[in-house]
Parts: sequence; structure tokens; C-alpha cells
Amino acid sequence: MATASPPLPDKMKAVQVTAFNQPYEINTVPVPTLGPHDLLVKVAVASYCHTDGMVASGAFHTPLPVTASHEGAGTVVSTGPSVLPADFRPGDRVMCGLPLHPCSSCPDCVGPADNHRQQYCTRVAGHVGVHVDGCLAHFVRVDARFTTKLPPGIGFRAAAPLACAGRSAWAGVAKAGLETGEWLLVVGAGGGLGHLAVQFARARGLRVVAVDARDGALQLCRECGADVVVDARRGQGGKGSKGKEGGDAVPAEVQRATGGGGAHASLVLSDAGGATALAAAGTRAHGTLVQVAQPDEVKVPFRELVFRDVRVRGSLLCSPGESREMVRFIAERGGAGMGKGKGKGEGEGEGEGEGEGGIRVETVAFEGLESIGELVRFVRSGKLRGKAVVVVDPEQLEEERRLGAERSSLPTW
Repeated sequence: MATASPPLPDKMKAVQVTAFNQPYEINTVPVPTLGPHDLLVKVAVASYCHTDGMVASGAFHTPLPVTASHEGAGTVVSTGPSVLPADFRPGDRVMCGLPLHPCSSCPDCVGPADNHRQQYCTRVAGHVGVHVDGCLAHFVRVDARFTTKLPPGIGFRAAAPLACAGRSAWAGVAKAGLETGEWLLVVGAGGGLGHLAVQFARARGLRVVAVDARDGALQLCRECGADVVVDARRGQGGKGSKGKEGGDAVPAEVQRATGGGGAHASLVLSDAGGATALAAAGTRAHGTLVQVAQPDEVKVPFRELVFRDVRVRGSLLCSPGESREMVRFIAERGGAGMGKGKGKGEGEGEGEGEGEGGIRVETVAFEGLESIGELVRFVRSGKLRGKAVVVVDPEQLEEERRLGAERSSLPTW
């Protein structure tokens, strides 16, 4: 006889921003109620992103208090009345969606599904963890239309960072529009987004020049398979003749590595000053520069745009269809590891793809919502490789390990 699921609680714990530029607080809050297209997800793992720091600083003018983290993975426990059972049902393992409640009437919402623009709807109710409550809680409300069911082989600890870092990296590589064998320059290649972009690009048959400015990040680029790794600190013994970090040394090295012309396209994942100008200088004439990083200002010398016809485009997240494509792509190449990093900030994490050609999601795990202060200190220390994650519900990870992630659904909570 089937065992009935326990009733949902009325209250839960959540890590919240209650005042800008102040430490997070752990509060008791109501469990979210659902709208027609919503899912209630019991969070297994939530990931910390650069954007979380922007939210906490007030960059998005977020109404407070707000529960943190827009990167989460877990198990569906209930669905809204408009969610079809063929799409989601209780017990499904999912990677949480970010946009909440699109308008369903603007050109981006109603255009062809293959135009990959649904994520650009400007009339959404908000983005989970940015404008509305996020994943650093026992439960989170997400929109089924932007949430992705996890295939076998992708564990919760890998899936949480993929929710934003993975989706952003995947979309950025796709927008570069390159063919097999062409060169992609990735600036900020050793970070949470960058190490995924390097692997996605290599797995798609591209050649990669990886640029970063930290020793650990440069080593991670090598481990992730970059063809050429360039230290952005080259030539900084005084700034270069053009006054930007590294002067002309880094673009010159990129041009040498790519046969003299520069990369066919570049992907900017660092918001460091000069990162976009460096990427433009390393991109060959008539190539494409894809901007994903979000500094206050993006500056590119006019000569790169006017005299060399470097084309600049922005990129946000995957569309729902692209997100499904991403997880299928990862699963078909051996899956993504659930991570084997040391917890509690004890050292640099290790995340290994499982199987031949698996995508490696580098994580350092912290246990429980109460570890958020320790996580933030570790991130700010500069020692982080990849992504810092919080294991919110270790029982889900244990059940996942027991099943070997061989099923796409777990028992209903």
C-alpha cells in the first residue's frame, strides 16, 4: 500500500536580505502559496552567485525582505492547477527556474518557441532570488514554465549552479555562433560561469583561449580543457601603453595563439575593469563579442567597433527550450557530478563529471542554512574555485546517492 506524503508545514526557515549592505538573517517565514503555473520545490541545494552580492547591495532595488539565491535544485512537492502532470508531478527532481510569471502577451512571450527569447519578458513578476523570494530556504516557489526536469546523471549539487551559471554560460556560448574548430576567447574563464563555458565550448568542438587573473582560476581552466590559458596579469608591471590592465600583452598572446587574427568570438564573464576592452582587442575583425558580465558600465574603445567591426551583443539566460537542451547535452556526455568538494570552507572543492566526457561542476559545499555567514566569508577570501553551494536538505542528496540518480523522480516528500 502506498504511504501518504506528510502534510506540508505552514512555516519554514529562510536566509534573507533584510537591509542592504548588512549580513543575511535567518528568519521563520510562511511556506509559499502557489499560483496556477507554479511549483513548490523542496530545496535540496542552493548555490551562491555573484548576483547574490548585487541583490544584497541594493543593485536591483529589490523590495525587502527577500529570500536569497536564484540557483536551486530539489524535488517538486506540489503543483499549481494549470501545471500538467505530463510536465511536472510531485517527486520530480528539478533545476529551479528564475523568471516568475511572464506576461504571456509580449513579443518575447508569444514569438516562436525557437527564437529563445521568453526569458526577456519585461513584465515578469520578478526573478527568483533577485526580486522575489529565492532558494535559500526549505521550500521555494518557481514557475513551471521556466523550470527544468533533471535527467538521470545530473545530481542536485551540480544542478543548483547550473540553474544560473550553467544556463548563462550555455546561452553565451551559443550566441557566439561559432562552428566546430573555431576559436572562442573566454575572459573570466576560471570562475563559476567560466569553467562551465570552457567545458561547454570544448564539448561543442570549439577551441578555447581562457583568460583569468588568479592562480587557482588559471589552474581550473587547464583542468577544464582550455586549449590555451592566458594570465590576465601579464604586462602589468606598470599598466600597458593604453592604460588598461595588461596593456597589449594579453591580446597579443591571444592573437599569437589563434594564428594571428584573434579569436572568432569572445565571451565576457568578468566584470573587472577593462575585461570587455580586452576581449574586444582579442577578437578578430568582424567577430562577435558576447557580454554576460554586469558591471555598471561596459567600455569598448571605438576603434574596435568602428575600424575592426567587432560586433557586441548581450546575453542573459537560456530560454526554457535551451535549458532542456543543456541538461540533455550534459546527460548524453556522461552527466554532471554531484560534487566531491570539502564542506565548511575547508579547502578548494572538487566537482567531477561522472562518465567519459562528463561536465565538471566545481563546488565547495556548506551544510545547512546557518552556514551562510561562513560561505560569504569564504567567497570573499578569494579562495573559491567554481561555485559555493549550501546543502539545505542532506536527506535528498542521500536518497539521490542511494538511487544513483538513476531515476528522474524521487519519492514525494
